[in-house]
Amino acid sequence: MNPKRKQRLIIVLFIVIGVGAAVGLTMFALSQNINLFYSPTQIAGGEAPKHTRIRAGGMVVDGSVIRDPNSLNVTFDVTDYEKNVTIQYDGILPDLFREGQGIVAQGELDENNVLQASEVLAKHDENYM
Repeated sequence: MNPKRKQRLIIVLFIVIGVGAAVGLTMFALSQNINLFYSPTQIAGGEAPKHTRIRAGGMVVDGSVIRDPNSLNVTFDVTDYEKNVTIQYDGILPDLFREGQGIVAQGELDENNVLQASEVLAKHDENYM
């Protein structure tokens, strides 16, 4: 093989290896930041992974909100009208949060299938007032 062809082959190999490494690192970084959404039925059915950050959403069950009077800890149930999931959150809830309202919570499932939320987002309806 002549030297010029050998040099081109080496350059092409370095480019291919560099692009492969960049794609691999990008895919690894993106896989760490994915938050999959699960409904209460999927969580109750065991489809959601434990100790992995997920999002769960549904309607807050009427009469299920329990506030700790000495802290910001709140426990409530969310439903998709088939199954319920209990969510525990320690923090200030959004202004739009109330019973019968749609919410999305982000957190991790514990051993008892209770979502330990790190963030709660309240959904609003489409009506502009």
